Amino acid sequence: MNILVVNCGSSSLKFQLIDAETEHVKASGNCERIGLDGRILYKAGSDKSELETALPDHAVAISKVLDLLTDPEKGVIQSLDEIHAIGHRLVHGGEKFASSVVVDENIIKEIETCNDLAPLHNPANILGIRACQRAMPKIKHVAVFDTAFHQTMPPKAYLYALPKEYYSKYGVRRYGFHGTSHSFVSRRLAELAGLDYENSKLIVCHIGSGASISAIKNGKSVDTSMGMTPLEGLAMGTRSGDIDPAIIEFICQKENISVSELTMILNKKSGVLGMSGVSSDFRDIIAAADDGNEDAQNAFDVLVYRIIKYIGAYYMALGGADAIAFTAGAGENSSEVRKAVMEGLSAIGIKMDEEANKKRGEEALLSTPDSKVPVWIVPTNEELAIARETAHLAF
Repeated sequence: MNILVVNCGSSSLKFQLIDAETEHVKASGNCERIGLDGRILYKAGSDKSELETALPDHAVAISKVLDLLTDPEKGVIQSLDEIHAIGHRLVHGGEKFASSVVVDENIIKEIETCNDLAPLHNPANILGIRACQRAMPKIKHVAVFDTAFHQTMPPKAYLYALPKEYYSKYGVRRYGFHGTSHSFVSRRLAELAGLDYENSKLIVCHIGSGASISAIKNGKSVDTSMGMTPLEGLAMGTRSGDIDPAIIEFICQKENISVSELTMILNKKSGVLGMSGVSSDFRDIIAAADDGNEDAQNAFDVLVYRIIKYIGAYYMALGGADAIAFTAGAGENSSEVRKAVMEGLSAIGIKMDEEANKKRGEEALLSTPDSKVPVWIVPTNEELAIARETAHLAF
């Protein structure tokens, strides 16, 4: 039983073909520069290829992907009949979607009502769904929402201290993101730590270019660092994270720019990139800091300090923690980030195993046996999580 997982951006389309029974990835790839000259990166087993081709829109991109999957030489299936369902990543489901759903026209209309909450992402996600539906109309399509897992947050966690009318009229509240990752990692963390998932207190740190931390109690998200948009929370690769909102008017007046222009700066030119002037990649920041770049060191320190603060806050909000997980790019691979964070958590009894912390990209216990809270690396796999959700609903 093969599930095609599709993740559409405004000018890109990532995909994986996964055997739902064995959870083996048969093929994967990325369509880049849709609407421009176009390029497809494709991997099937150990074979990798790159195809320069016109990709005027998402429909053409999907068609090219399906051609590759069934290609006599590069393909991994003989016909499209061997694709049994398609799972689609949707960025924002608002309050309408607290779980994944099988897509029909009514569902698409409901998703479209959330477009103003994610204007750069949801329309592209819908384009991908419609393109796949046209190409393969007889199979089920499932929408899996980044925000769904966090719909269990209580009002005290998701409400902003604003006039109530902004929430009731426009849905201005905290939604959270990376939900598919937080759900997948928290379940696996409970297994690794020998915990009952539905009777546990967990903290998951998704530390990549986009970063968020979640507090998960008894299998349900009760708080998370991202807000109405992915801009709130930690300092990230290019996103500012938490700032005083009065800064927006102040800078707009000083620089004579619009709110839209500054919002772009906060999303694309801030974070460790903006602070360091070096890079949005944490590896580059660490290397520059090691070479004596003070701005890079400050960027690293801000990144780590925010992570420590959020973990500490969630530790108190949960009334303690049974286990903590690091996941995503830096969480899985940066021993420097993990070490600095764990050293900053000594007040709650966390002790790091120096040798274990050298590991990268694999499941590993990072804390010592006498650590009050066990800390793990748990690699995330959002595509597999989407495939599991799709298989559950489609069959």
